Amino acid sequence: MATRIYGWLAGLTASSALQRLRNQTQSRGGAALAVAWEVELQQEVPSLVAAEEGRQAAGRGTQWVFLGCPGVGKGTYATRLASLLHVPHIAMGDLVRQEIDHSTFQGIQLANAVNKGKLLPDEVVLSLLLKRLERGAACGESGFILDGFPRTISQAKILDQVTDIDLAVNLRLRNDVLISKCLGRRICVNCGKNFNLADINEESGGEGSRIIMPPILPPQACLSKMISRRNDTEEVIKDRLQVFASENEPVEDFYQKQGKLLDFDVPGGIPETWPRLLAALGLEEKESMPHKLVT
Repeated sequence: MATRIYGWLAGLTASSALQRLRNQTQSRGGAALAVAWEVELQQEVPSLVAAEEGRQAAGRGTQWVFLGCPGVGKGTYATRLASLLHVPHIAMGDLVRQEIDHSTFQGIQLANAVNKGKLLPDEVVLSLLLKRLERGAACGESGFILDGFPRTISQAKILDQVTDIDLAVNLRLRNDVLISKCLGRRICVNCGKNFNLADINEESGGEGSRIIMPPILPPQACLSKMISRRNDTEEVIKDRLQVFASENEPVEDFYQKQGKLLDFDVPGGIPETWPRLLAALGLEEKESMPHKLVT
């Protein structure tokens, strides 16, 4: 495994490989940003190889990826499953937002891309992910649930060369419901927790069944400290859904051909969805043990 990782990452540092990735990102307007991350990406190679060798020697935990449109609930259910399975939940969106908050040159460029609903260059997301995995390995983490990566077929192939993915969970929900959910998302600037003001009660088709998702309201202490995400506008959300539809289908096919794809239609809110998702995964809820979180 470590040989595979080193071989791919070392190959990525060669000009021909970097040029191939740069060519892919130029069509999305990300070439300048991608170049700024190449040196950082190369610097991650030795430490990641050493960390992976240690993980393989000691055995590892579950390694899953969560697929699905923005707002479908990847973070909600990935977090719960990570706690249940005692592995870290790694959300690419959180890693990007943390980088943006640092107000570095790269962070400013990331903010511009994110606010326009554009996909980020592969070099950028890979660099952020590798740094996060390195920090986790240093703290003794084993396994993971990835949320928001891979987004494209090129990212899926990269990840396949870097490590073994056991399962790809593909959450699905109607676009009109997704838009309502995204518009209702709020974050408390004080505690950092996520809430949702959307109160969804829509027909789901057939025999009077409905999609019911009650709002996830904040406590009184958070009410005056709620903000929307920078890119949660209707125009940006619709554009992101269109981009996602074109980019994600090849990713689904990729994992389907490997026999690792689980399609799951979200039936409603957390009380209805969570037990059905556990059943689909062949799991049962039990008292979870805390694991050390890395930010």
